[in-house]
Amino acid sequence: MPHASIGPIAVHFPERLETNAALEQEFPGWNLDLIAAKTGIEQRYIAAENETASDLAVAACEKLFQRGVERESIDFLLYCTQTPDYPLPTTGCLIQDRLGLPTHCGALDFNLGCSGFVYGLALAEGLIHSGVARRILLITSETYSKYIDPSDRSLRTIFGDAAAATLVEAAEPRSIWGFQFGTDGSGADTLLVADGGARPPEDALRPRHRKRWPSRLYMDGPSLINFTVESIPRLVEDILEANHLQREAIDLFLMHQATRKMLEQLQLRMQVEPERLPIELADCGNTVSSTIPILIQRMRQQGRVQADATNMLVGFGVGWSWAGCLWKDVFRDPQNQNLS
Repeated sequence: MPHASIGPIAVHFPERLETNAALEQEFPGWNLDLIAAKTGIEQRYIAAENETASDLAVAACEKLFQRGVERESIDFLLYCTQTPDYPLPTTGCLIQDRLGLPTHCGALDFNLGCSGFVYGLALAEGLIHSGVARRILLITSETYSKYIDPSDRSLRTIFGDAAAATLVEAAEPRSIWGFQFGTDGSGADTLLVADGGARPPEDALRPRHRKRWPSRLYMDGPSLINFTVESIPRLVEDILEANHLQREAIDLFLMHQATRKMLEQLQLRMQVEPERLPIELADCGNTVSSTIPILIQRMRQQGRVQADATNMLVGFGVGWSWAGCLWKDVFRDPQNQNLS
């Protein structure tokens, strides 16, 4: 039976670019140099007022189609977002129609954040290995800026909006394997938007600590860092052990790009050289579920993904939810085109 492989990736950012220099002019009291030293972020892209995550998703997919991917060949669409257009209908159905994909194409949304890309790969692997689908459009797209108040120093300086469209298709030999997952819902109160769902306000989940900012989105950064530096090294070791590998066998650890501080703590805790656990978020910020496909695309463009190398993909965050897998890149772009 065939297995899933990661094909071309196309990324789309909104037009509006928000730099730290512009923020400092707007808020002279913010120490953006200190903030950038911790986050590693110097700018981020912000969706327009009337621009949604599905708009970004459609634009990313159109870039894939412009590179020769035939829309008629797509037989399943997986859409990962936490900023859907509506509670219902399913945004994936709207995207199918806007893209003109065939009506025999399956489509579903799944609500996951920073672990979403790896979860999506696992769903795609299951669909392909079972024979249900052969070419899957895995879309990750977020507009967290919709949940952030402009005065919120802690969140506005971190999160950026973006979409990534990844073609996942049947191939041999197996190039994505060793999936492992984790869930700990006791951490749900550390990163949340508690309004907008069916739960009445009086019964809604409460932030773990006092809210300092008026944003709809709440984040408890220290708790998220503690969760990450405890859970992710253990996940990495579990994947290695289950697949009879030593840490030295992994060429690149491609992690969710949360903040520089968090990734540097993982480098230290895991005793991994910085070049093997790259940090690439200075120019776009934390784009939630799209950070890993953006990172893969950049590593490909920089020639850092070796054909026979074994890499590890790891996502973690809101939920708490985490996931990891092993990956070899079998895709070769015949035209060596930049898919950004």
